[in-house]
Amino acid sequence: MTHLPRVLLADDHAVLRSGLRLLLTSHNEYDVVGEASSGTETITLAEQLQPDLILLDLSMPSLGGLDALPALRKLVPSARILILTMHDDPQYLRQALKNGASGYVLKKAADAELLSAMRAVLRGEVYVHPSMTRVLLEDLLSAAKTTNGENVWESLSEREHEVLKMVALGHTSGEIAGQLNLSAKTVETYRARGMEKLGLQTRAALVKFALQEGLIKRD
Repeated sequence: MTHLPRVLLADDHAVLRSGLRLLLTSHNEYDVVGEASSGTETITLAEQLQPDLILLDLSMPSLGGLDALPALRKLVPSARILILTMHDDPQYLRQALKNGASGYVLKKAADAELLSAMRAVLRGEVYVHPSMTRVLLEDLLSAAKTTNGENVWESLSEREHEVLKMVALGHTSGEIAGQLNLSAKTVETYRARGMEKLGLQTRAALVKFALQEGLIKRD
């Protein structure tokens, strides 16, 4: 029998947790293994239950979601943490990603978007609410430049260019290896080396960089 992703719901509003539980169980894609109403309770339950995914609110009593993130990353390193919040402040987004969140969704989002975000982070991707991607694009513009103003992209090799463009477009290492006639390990080496040169940590950051620099086009 296929293992359903184990989900921990963390929000101080019982009505919202109830609605989330109903949404997730009705789709038969997830196993809701626990509910927490505070940051400290989230940490305790996460350590006990070892969920695959944590839906984490930022504003909770005793310990907020942002402050709980470092402990959660340490105690359940394999878990994906998706922020589900009413806060559309860019500072919250930046801090959440810095502290180890895998994604950031606003509570005003439709059910379909939340489910898409959950699937994305469980695949190892980073998901950011569409209305907030501009913030990260602007951050990336300055981060991807050298001190003398030259674009770091030009310092990459032709092969690194090819690999990173394909990564930004959503291709897997296996797909890239097949198209470029390389081994998957070699592709990963080019990817890691290119990302390091650009000072980027995640595919989401790479996508934002590629859009900003006109390397790929927004659909």
